[in-house]
Amino acid sequence: MPDDIQHSDLFEIIKTARSMRRLKPDPVPNELIRKILEAGVCAPSGGNMQRWRFLVVRDPKVKKTVGALYKRAWDEQVAPRYRSGEPAPGTSRERFERMLAAAEYLANHIHEAPAWIIPCLEGGTPTRTSGSSIYPAVQNMLLAARALGLGATLTTLYLQFEKEADAALGLPPDVHSYALLPIGYPMGRFGPVRRVPLTDVFSRSAGASLPGICSDFLEFTRSCLSGQERSARIGDPQRTRA
Repeated sequence: MPDDIQHSDLFEIIKTARSMRRLKPDPVPNELIRKILEAGVCAPSGGNMQRWRFLVVRDPKVKKTVGALYKRAWDEQVAPRYRSGEPAPGTSRERFERMLAAAEYLANHIHEAPAWIIPCLEGGTPTRTSGSSIYPAVQNMLLAARALGLGATLTTLYLQFEKEADAALGLPPDVHSYALLPIGYPMGRFGPVRRVPLTDVFSRSAGASLPGICSDFLEFTRSCLSGQERSARIGDPQRTRA
């Protein structure tokens, strides 16, 4: 397959990997779950230590127990905060209400998702930077699920009751979970993600003005798309990653 087609497919997957919170209870074959996990272990981790562990949960009893903790977190803490606050950036009130309805559906039915993937890290007490060694794997798995036509979402609500959830999941003391990914065939359709414009979040340096930032970024983008072989400097060159 030509490189340009592969790249096109990748960006299409990225741009349509919506959080799918309404999932059918139909079983998901083991081979598809394996493909998702294989995508996860291709991700980078600090020092390439690969301290990740991935727990696949299909047991209805375990899902029901952790699902009850998830619903409690939604009902008691998360839903009241969202409903009393402003819509997410770049989202209308109507669209935000639809998102909340989907999130509430997930809270009520998360135990019905045919498979969960629980990404974990092995080691001591988690620190501020620990997530950098597991969340890249999570994103890989979300994109893999989308590529396979499976719905998924990243959620952490159950961590409001972390000790109880870890006990129900049977995790050893030195293994900590970082998210819950319910996996299943979606009830709805995939579609474009809704985000704020790039110009609202892109910055070259603390003192740069937004018009200058946008102009430089557009010039850089045009040069890349036109295939011109010239340098376009964005950001501090000293901060480039090897």
